[in-house]
Amino acid sequence: MDLNKKIFIPVICGPTASGKTDLGVRLALRCGGEIVSADSMQIYKGMDIASAKPSKEEMQGVAHHLMSFLPATQAFSVADYVELAHSAIKDIRNRGRLPIVVGGTGLYISSLINNIKFDDTGCDYEFREEMRKLALEKGNDVLWEKLRQVDQKAAEKLHPNNLNRIIRALEVYKISGSTITEAQEKSRLSESPYSPCFIMPDYPRQALYQRIDKRVDIMLERGLLEEAREFFTHKDYVTAAQAIGYKELKPFLDGEKELLECVDRLKQVTRNYAKRQLTWFNKEKRLNRLDMEKGLDEKAFEKIVNCIKEENPITLV
Repeated sequence: MDLNKKIFIPVICGPTASGKTDLGVRLALRCGGEIVSADSMQIYKGMDIASAKPSKEEMQGVAHHLMSFLPATQAFSVADYVELAHSAIKDIRNRGRLPIVVGGTGLYISSLINNIKFDDTGCDYEFREEMRKLALEKGNDVLWEKLRQVDQKAAEKLHPNNLNRIIRALEVYKISGSTITEAQEKSRLSESPYSPCFIMPDYPRQALYQRIDKRVDIMLERGLLEEAREFFTHKDYVTAAQAIGYKELKPFLDGEKELLECVDRLKQVTRNYAKRQLTWFNKEKRLNRLDMEKGLDEKAFEKIVNCIKEENPITLV
C-alpha cells in the first residue's frame, strides 16, 4: 500500500435545487459509497423541510453522515465540520467503502478538501454578545464595515448577513491582534490528504431558478410553515437561525405580511443564495460541470462511474 498516495474523493457540489443528492445517491449505489454531507443546515435535527433533507426513500438505503445529529440550539463552526468530516471519511474507508462528499456549503467543502487548519484563538463570549446587540440596534452592515476596516479581504468574502462569521473574524482580531485572513493564509500551508474529483450538476440559470421556485412550493406543501412556527417557539437557536426558509416566513407568522409576499421573498432569497453558490464553485479550477438541461445523460453518468472506479480525478464530462 502506498502510504503517500492521496485519498480519492468524489465531491458532488453546486447550488441548491440542482439535484446533488440524487446524483450522490446514484453514484453511491453504483460505486459502493456512503455520503458525507456538506450542508451547514442539514446537520441540525428537526429542520428537515427548510434544509431540504432527503427522505428515507430518497436515500435509498445509502448511509448519510453528518446529517441530523446536532440540536438546533447548538453552535457549530467550520472547524467543527472539518474535524467530523475527516473522521467520517476515515471510518467509511476503514470499512472498505467509498466516501462521497455531497453538499452546497462551499466553505465546508473547501476547508475539508484543502485540509485547512484553523487557528486556536480562544473565545470572548462577552464580546460576541456585545457585537450581536450592536447588530440588532444598528444593523449588520455596521459590523461588516468594522470588519472591512481591519480585514478587507475577509469582509469581501462575507455577506453582511453572515453575522456569525463576521463576529468571529472581529473576535479573532480583538483577541490575537492578527486578522483571520492572516491566520487562514498560514493554515493553508498544510498539505491536503485528498485527491478530489469535483462534479457540479449544471443547469441554465433560468431553469435552475424554476427548479428553486418549484422546490419552495413543494416545501410549503410538506409543512414548511408549521416547521417554521415550531422553530420560532424557541429563542436559543444559534447558528441554525441563519437558515433560509424560516426568517422569510416570520412576518406572516407574526401577522405583519401576507403569505404570498413572504413566499415570493423566500424564492428570491433562495435564488440569490444559489447565485452566490455558483460564484463560489465556479472559482474551482478542477470543477467538472455535468450538463443537466435535458436531465442526466446516462452515457455521462457511466463515464463518471468509470472514472470514480478508476480513481481518475481528471475531466469527466
